[in-house]
Formats: sequence, structure tokens, C-alpha cells
Amino acid sequence: MLDLFAYIVMVPMVYLAFILFVAGMVWKLVRVFRSPSITGTLGLFPRELPRPLAVARDAFLVPSAFRKDRVFWVFIVAFHAAVLFLILGHCELVWNIPALQVIPHRVFLGAGSVGMVMMIGTLYFLFRRFGAPVREISVPEDYFLLIILFLSILFGSILHLVDRLGIGAMHVPVQAYREYFAGLLTLNPRLPVMVSYSPHYAVMVIHIFFSNLFIMLFPFSKMIHAVFAFFAYSTARR
Repeated sequence: MLDLFAYIVMVPMVYLAFILFVAGMVWKLVRVFRSPSITGTLGLFPRELPRPLAVARDAFLVPSAFRKDRVFWVFIVAFHAAVLFLILGHCELVWNIPALQVIPHRVFLGAGSVGMVMMIGTLYFLFRRFGAPVREISVPEDYFLLIILFLSILFGSILHLVDRLGIGAMHVPVQAYREYFAGLLTLNPRLPVMVSYSPHYAVMVIHIFFSNLFIMLFPFSKMIHAVFAFFAYSTARR
């Protein structure tokens, strides 16, 4: 029974999460681009930088948050930087990327610090919603999604640190992960022995389970701002 649950989580549920993510993103984009145009201008002034540079600065450095709340700004910037390293780390689990080895490292880049930054940041964003004025504009799904994200990061960090600090049977070669992801990408899914018989296989299944849930819900949550922020800033710099 547990083996069946693990297979469902690591294969069919991954495909389902991807399909819902893509469908949700397309649905959101269609709704936005079919919505009535706004009359007038939403432009921000002064315009001291060219539009592409201004959009990049607003999206990545979030100067509006810096002016409003310095502590909040620190957590936003640190969290977004950690997300970038997290994406690069997962890309290394799928493909060998020699360019990233300019800084010699074992996968993941950051040696566990990325997960710690993301966990602390997620807890900050979660507990921040219990206080005014953020509490007044929060709905149950905001708390639910942050809890799911925290659990995904927590079990992913446990998986990474146990593998990094373990020896012998506790170590899962990167190649085993690449074989698993390659099977998913080529629609020929398989669970390598080094993965399915790993001592922390259960932790991996739980991590992927919560990650799947987060990916499914992402397009239908407020976190979609991560995508639409670029459109909003581009409109403001028009």
C-alpha cells in the first residue's frame, strides 16, 4: 500500500501537478489579456532608467517595499534570491550544468543555506499574516498555501542535509535523481533502485507530495504575483 502511494506521488501526481500548473497559468493569462483596458495612465515618475532596467529593478529589488518596511524588504529580497538558487539546484538534479560549477559545489549550490533562508522567510510571511493590517486582507488559502510551502521546504531540506551529511547507504548519487527526472521528462517514468531503496525514501515522497500540492495551487493563489509582477511593472513604466 505504501509503495503504491509512493508511486502515485512520484509519477502520476507529478504529471497532474504539471498539467494543472500549465492550465492554470494559461487561464490566468487569458483572463488578464481579455480584461477591459484601463483608461488613462498608470505611469510612475520620475523615469530615470530605461524601461527594461526599471522593470528589472522594480521586480527584483522591490524599492517600493524598501520605502515602506525595511524588515519586510530584507525578507522579500532574501527569499527571492533563495528561490533562484533553489531553481538552479533542481535544474542540476535534472541536467549537468558545467557553468554552475564555476563555484565548485555538490548539488545543491548553497550547502543547505538556501533551504534555511526559505524556511525562515516562509515562517515570517506566515506569521506576518496574523497581525494587522495584513490579517484583514488574508483569507484561509493564504495560510494554507504558506504551510504547504513550508512543509515542502522542510522535508526537502531534511532530504538534502541527510544526504549531504550521510555516508555509505545514506547517500543517493545525483545520477539516480537524474535518471528519475529523465524518465518523467521522456514519459518513460521509472524509480531507480538507488532512489526507491534509499533509507530516506519516505522523506523524498513527502517532499514531492507537498511540492506537487504547491505547484497545483500556485496559479490559483495570490502567489501568482511572482509572474504578473513583471506585467504590472512594465505597465507602470509605459
